[in-house]
Amino acid sequence: MAEHKHGEMDITAQKKTFEGFIKWSVWSVVCIAVFLIFLAMVNG
Repeated sequence: MAEHKHGEMDITAQKKTFEGFIKWSVWSVVCIAVFLIFLAMVNG
């Protein structure tokens, strides 16, 4: 069995995926907040 050496794995793909997930999450929260504010103003 090969020995694991910390810090040698290429994690470029994982970093890009995580950045994309965070960006998508932030935009989703912003859009939902804007939509809820809009609903509050229309129904207020």
